[in-house]
Amino acid sequence: MKILFYIFGFPIYFFGAMISLGVLSGIFISYLEAKRKKLDVDRILDLAIFGIISAVVGARLFYVMFYDLSYYLQNLTDIILISEGGLSIHGGLIGAFIYGLFYFRKHKLSFLKYADAIVPGIILGQGIGRVGCDVFGKVMSQSLPWGIVRQGQLLHPTQLYEFVLNYIVFLILWRKRKSIRYNGQLFVWYLILFSVNRGVVELYRNNPSVIGWFSISHLLSLFILITAAIILIFLKKNRSVYLVDTIEYEKIDTRTSDWVKDILIIIALITVSVLIFYTVQT
Repeated sequence: MKILFYIFGFPIYFFGAMISLGVLSGIFISYLEAKRKKLDVDRILDLAIFGIISAVVGARLFYVMFYDLSYYLQNLTDIILISEGGLSIHGGLIGAFIYGLFYFRKHKLSFLKYADAIVPGIILGQGIGRVGCDVFGKVMSQSLPWGIVRQGQLLHPTQLYEFVLNYIVFLILWRKRKSIRYNGQLFVWYLILFSVNRGVVELYRNNPSVIGWFSISHLLSLFILITAAIILIFLKKNRSVYLVDTIEYEKIDTRTSDWVKDILIIIALITVSVLIFYTVQT
């Protein structure tokens, strides 16, 4: 992992710094959305603390179980060595959402209503965090100018592919958030778009294969897609129960100038992220 600098002799890693920035950005966006929707913003801050812990635990468990189980069964003590890498984004999300389900159930709050407020921040945080990832993709079959050389090979910068796609999903969710018709709609959109993103990026990554090009990560993305489809069917059948209170929402601005402003912001974010990525990683 790339070391940015040291503080009192302790290394500050690029990946860790970007993940921290992503988490803070995600919490901030979620806080703003919860406030706009007149939800209890303190719940967002409470959820963030243990949600992050649950995400890390889930990410590690899924990596151990699905990516290299035979190794960890023979080296049990290595399971806790998270600092050496080995986290699954699918496991992290599932771990965080399971904790969220229990948390909101315990406090008798609507999981779906809060999930709609949180997911734009989650996908933004994922994008920012991915900028610092140092796990590169497959060798390029043909030389492309954005490839990165590692050990004499030109590799796909799959981190770049993923954070660009994640920022685009953030734009979609951000624009959609004021016009959802029932609670959970934005949450389902997130599950679907994230899974599609990850499925596309996975074509250029090196992960254990299930069959041919279909990898373990593809399988986990498919599981999330199926889950999203089940939730969507349930919500549509019970739409009257989960209808959005229009008082909580603003009328979305559909003016071209408003779209242009949001797109320019995403372009700026992508540009800054690309510059940071290539400056540190090369």
